[in-house]
Amino acid sequence: MKPVENKAPAPQGLVLVLLKFYFVILTVAIKKRSRVPGVMITQYVEQLPPGQSTPNFSRKPAPLTLQEGKKAFFKAMVTGEPAPTVTWACNKCELTDEKKYMTRYDERAKEHILEIPNITTDQADTYKCYATNEYGQAVCTATLNVIEAKGQAPQDFRSMLKKTKKQLPPKKEGEIDPKLWELLLSAPKKDYEKICFDFGVTDFRWMLKRLNQMKKEREDEQAKVLEKLNNVKQIEVKPSGIAEFEVDMTLSDPNSAVNLYKDGIKVVYGNDGNSKHSLTKSGTKYCFSINDPQPEDAGFYQVDVEEANILSTDFQVPAVEFIAKVKDVRAVESQDAVFQCVLSTHLNRITWSTQATSLEHGDKYDITVSEDKLIHTLRIKDCTLADKGIYYAIAGIASSSATLTEDLAKLAMEQRAKLQRGKDNLEAVRRAQAEKDAAEAAARAARGDDIGNGSGNGSGDVSGNGSGDESGGGVYGDGGDGEDKNKKDGPGRGIHGDGGDGKDGNKKDGSGGGVHGDGGAGEDRDKKDGADVDDEANQQGNDERDKNKKRMRTGPLVPDTVIDHGVQFVSGLSNTAANIGEQAELSCKLSSETSEGHWYKNGKLQTNENGIKITKDGACHKLIIECCTKGDTALYCFEAEGRKSEAILSVQDPPKIDLDALGKFSKPVIIRVGENAKWKLPFSGGGPMTLQWYKDDDELLNGLHVKIETSIAESQLRLSKCQRKDSGEVKIKIKNEFGTMEAVSKLIVLDKPTPPQGPVDIIENAVTSVEFKWKPPKDSGGCQMTNYIIERQQVGRNKWSNLGEIPGNNPSYKDSDVDPGRRYCYRIRAKNAEGVSDYLETEDIPAGVLRYPGPPATPKVVSAFKDCISLTWSPPTDTGGTKIVGYNLEKHKMGTNYWNLVNQGGPIKDTEYVVRDIFEGAEYEFRVSAINLSGAGDPSIPSGTVFARDPMKPPGKVIDLKLTFSNYTTFSLAWTKPKEVQGVEDEAQGYYVEIRPIENLEWTRCNANPISLTAFTVLGLKAMATYWVRVIATNYGGDGEPQGFDNYIIAMPPPVRPRFKDDNMKSFLVVRSGNTVRVNINFEASPLPEVIWLKDGIPLPKHVTVTNSDVGSQLLIPTSERSDTGIYTITVKNLIGHETFNVEIRVTDDPRPPGPVGLEQNVSETVTLTWTPSPDEKVDDRLHYMVMKRDSFKRTWRTVADNLFNNKCTVVNILPGREYYFRVFAKNDMGLSVPTESPTWGAKKERGKFILDLPESKGFDFQSPPSFIVPLKRRTAPQGYECYVSCAVRGDPAPHVTWYRNNVSLNTNTNYYITNVCGVCSMLILKVGPKDSGEYKVVVDNPLGTAECSMMLNVRE
Repeated sequence: MKPVENKAPAPQGLVLVLLKFYFVILTVAIKKRSRVPGVMITQYVEQLPPGQSTPNFSRKPAPLTLQEGKKAFFKAMVTGEPAPTVTWACNKCELTDEKKYMTRYDERAKEHILEIPNITTDQADTYKCYATNEYGQAVCTATLNVIEAKGQAPQDFRSMLKKTKKQLPPKKEGEIDPKLWELLLSAPKKDYEKICFDFGVTDFRWMLKRLNQMKKEREDEQAKVLEKLNNVKQIEVKPSGIAEFEVDMTLSDPNSAVNLYKDGIKVVYGNDGNSKHSLTKSGTKYCFSINDPQPEDAGFYQVDVEEANILSTDFQVPAVEFIAKVKDVRAVESQDAVFQCVLSTHLNRITWSTQATSLEHGDKYDITVSEDKLIHTLRIKDCTLADKGIYYAIAGIASSSATLTEDLAKLAMEQRAKLQRGKDNLEAVRRAQAEKDAAEAAARAARGDDIGNGSGNGSGDVSGNGSGDESGGGVYGDGGDGEDKNKKDGPGRGIHGDGGDGKDGNKKDGSGGGVHGDGGAGEDRDKKDGADVDDEANQQGNDERDKNKKRMRTGPLVPDTVIDHGVQFVSGLSNTAANIGEQAELSCKLSSETSEGHWYKNGKLQTNENGIKITKDGACHKLIIECCTKGDTALYCFEAEGRKSEAILSVQDPPKIDLDALGKFSKPVIIRVGENAKWKLPFSGGGPMTLQWYKDDDELLNGLHVKIETSIAESQLRLSKCQRKDSGEVKIKIKNEFGTMEAVSKLIVLDKPTPPQGPVDIIENAVTSVEFKWKPPKDSGGCQMTNYIIERQQVGRNKWSNLGEIPGNNPSYKDSDVDPGRRYCYRIRAKNAEGVSDYLETEDIPAGVLRYPGPPATPKVVSAFKDCISLTWSPPTDTGGTKIVGYNLEKHKMGTNYWNLVNQGGPIKDTEYVVRDIFEGAEYEFRVSAINLSGAGDPSIPSGTVFARDPMKPPGKVIDLKLTFSNYTTFSLAWTKPKEVQGVEDEAQGYYVEIRPIENLEWTRCNANPISLTAFTVLGLKAMATYWVRVIATNYGGDGEPQGFDNYIIAMPPPVRPRFKDDNMKSFLVVRSGNTVRVNINFEASPLPEVIWLKDGIPLPKHVTVTNSDVGSQLLIPTSERSDTGIYTITVKNLIGHETFNVEIRVTDDPRPPGPVGLEQNVSETVTLTWTPSPDEKVDDRLHYMVMKRDSFKRTWRTVADNLFNNKCTVVNILPGREYYFRVFAKNDMGLSVPTESPTWGAKKERGKFILDLPESKGFDFQSPPSFIVPLKRRTAPQGYECYVSCAVRGDPAPHVTWYRNNVSLNTNTNYYITNVCGVCSMLILKVGPKDSGEYKVVVDNPLGTAECSMMLNVRE
């Protein structure tokens, strides 16, 4: 914020602005540093209420360096209670233009964002971010550096203009939207219906012909820049909040430009993933992403390679929210899980997704939407363990997630166990009930009468006892009606009686029976066929029979009644399905192996004829149809002894393909480029049939080069003018209501190979030969490579020489016919049976140039003994253009000045060697150099020193580990060398110091290399942090056991009670009103103390600034006023104690003179003076008065009274005849006021006239040119601290003072506080930074002249 200068009387509005400005300054209170570097916090109150806090930055904006025209984002995260308000500012201008500067808050990321859409060089500046609440303010800065866009070469002028592309024509009434055509051209066929539905097109079949033609034209355009294109995916918002669309493509020219357009306007994208629009390339996969998508990012996006359009996608961001979000679901294995959400806006569909992939409607996932388009549902069918995880519902840029949880396998096991226990319990109940019913039936039969009441309670089991109500029969009586739970109907049986009706739980007929009576209907509790035995007869009336009421008989019983249960179905027939031509089998099992039965088809008796085979194996009866036909579909029934069971046989006719025709179809079709391919496949099966042809999983439709002909029994596919890219899998899918059949073939289109692939690697370029290699062609043309054709050209000549052909299985060539010093260029062509490819041309390859190899890697010591040392190394990365023929190994004995060659017998062929020519106990280092055909290269970096001695044992623990010094960032350790134990612990050769913060589990090593001293200072600690510390002794045998402290160490100095270090601190200060008050108090205390300032026992006013450091505190009043007078108390306290010091500050000014002086004589030779008090007497309690007099005899003034605190003074020794003159001064700590003259006192004595001739007095000119009394001095200030610079000047008239830094005036710069008090010129820099370094100069001038003084300010980090 720039200060306002009062050059003229300000209008009322400006006064209000000024008042507001100064109010902001008055809110400043206590400044303190944040834990986040670069953040300054100003606290408005002395004590914060509980639970409240000042603002702070948890993440401050990062500095940016961007190219002109890019988009800049400053992001900040703030904390504080209450939540602070975030504002942005910069030094050059106000951020009021919403088009240039946009601010917003990201609720999801908790980030405050300043966005500059299109940066220019004028916007390069330091930007400030303010976080403010009622208790304070935090501020931090971030710089924006803008790189000016350089002018392009003239040949790139066309690409400079290509910022836009031809936009799509607007939609006309009654016509298809051009966007729809573009989207269909880029989308797979399975998405046609979904895209058309979004544009309101419900029937798109009439569009396919034109679409195929447009697609062919588009593919021809794409073939100019692409070799392959597939897996085009439309834009989609991912669960991470990033919108992505991608495509797999292989560029013909890897240097082709890939451009992104939005609504026809080119979009600049980055490759680092941090830009708003970015491109990520992985192999042939190009993924475009939009970070943090917003509604303004919606639009029609297109991807072009050069001039060819590759992909078009429409990104829509509807204004939608989740009224009801998806909720977590717990599911059981094999059951369905349902997620559901409710939107605020009607949408045709939303995206359902997992963390990895998007979900589509199909066999596994059922995605539905309600009629009002508000309720969207995802059903996951037959849940398994693999379905566990998080599922997302994404609508536009809004999303909601929920989790599918539970141990599905455990639930499934519990469910199965529960079902099994239920079955076991039910079976036990059935057996117990059957035994009980059988016993009751036998008892009733034993005491049955010839004549009984027909209303009985029958109970059946497997052997014939019914469990239904009113089941019974008596001798010569009629049986009642009962119900059999097996619900198997059958004829009634009885002795001298009629059979009743029975119902069975399996919906088949049961049988009833009685003794000399009519059999009633019974209920079989075991759900199997059984016969009902009635024990009672003479049922009374039809009404009672219908109501199934039980009646007791009155006649005598017939003993030893005979019971016949009849045959039962152990397992009945079940519905069966079979294909035409296959075998079908129907089977059932009876309870009796002797029973015979009959088979019926639609009620017609069947025999072993017409391809039907009927067999009986004990109680099992089977009907087998060897070769099913359509006429075999019918209702089949098996009947035995009045019992029957029915089932339906369904004969299906799925699609079938003859095996010979399928084998012929499966053979690959091999053709040359430009030829036609044809497939023909006969088939059979029941209609209606659906046939679809596919190539590489894309459905084929009739078009310019595709022709499909289908008849009742055959389908043909013809592809005309095939190209190499048409090679792939060809599949036909035949489907009817009974099944699906597929057949797969392959299309191989033969062509000449593509050019060999670079880059060409030079294996050797010796004096007499050149050897190089390359990569085989990416596409061999569909057939085997036969040869490579090599051509050569000497650089500087136009003639190419044919060097011949080499086999195609070795992509390398060695040219031995070269001239030393010449340079050659080679062409390589690939050849197969179809032709020769285009050439791959190499760069210039020199021959005959001596190039030595680079240095190998530093040798590593594998092992060391007293008589040998084993070494290994890695070959050099630079071989010098030829192969490495060996290595030279050199050794250096420590203490000598020369290197000795180890391998005197010749080069070392391997990359390892054992050195044996050594002395026991000596210390060595080794280096190695590589040798090629040109000679030996530079040696490697020497290895570490190694002693020729046998391996050592690790040392023991260090002794007497202690802490010798500590402060807030370092602490020093000392220890004693561990003792050496022969054969157990050897001598320590070095030490490692490790620390571990108390909240971490991993140790951090403070020194990368072992130290030999037994003392170490750990640096870079966090103040007041707690650490575990340990020391590890080490030698060549390894590391010993660590030795640590029993307790943790706190990074702080030893505890010190607060005390003030300066014994000469001033306790009383007098300051002229308007000047700056600066009080520096130095102290020492540990741990860090709390510093509290009070004025007259109350908190400081807001305009008083306090700056605290570890060793002192400064109180600053920039512009003092009389109200700042008071006693200022500083209290420094910590855990050890506290100390207090008082400073009295008196702010005053030159006093104003007293009022008129009155004279009165009460006593002879005395005069009493009285005067009106000075106006300052009320505000200055130290103001007093001084009286001076002068008489007519003596011309000098002398003081007659001083330190008068009243307004009256009596002067004695007043002589008659003399005139007296009096002056009264007001006096305070700043000095004297202007005197107030009294009237003349006394009468002149009559004397003769005395004339005195006085010489003329000469006037004195006090004017002088400006000069420096105290010059500026060179200063070095630490970064982040205050810097105070001053000098003293004089001159009359008072000179004008101007401060400069690097010849730039600082008088109007608000970052520097400049004052001039009584010729003392001072400048204050509150927080020194690197930018403040430089030459500072003070220039003083008045009408008589000019003077200047300079100094250098250095900033120390």
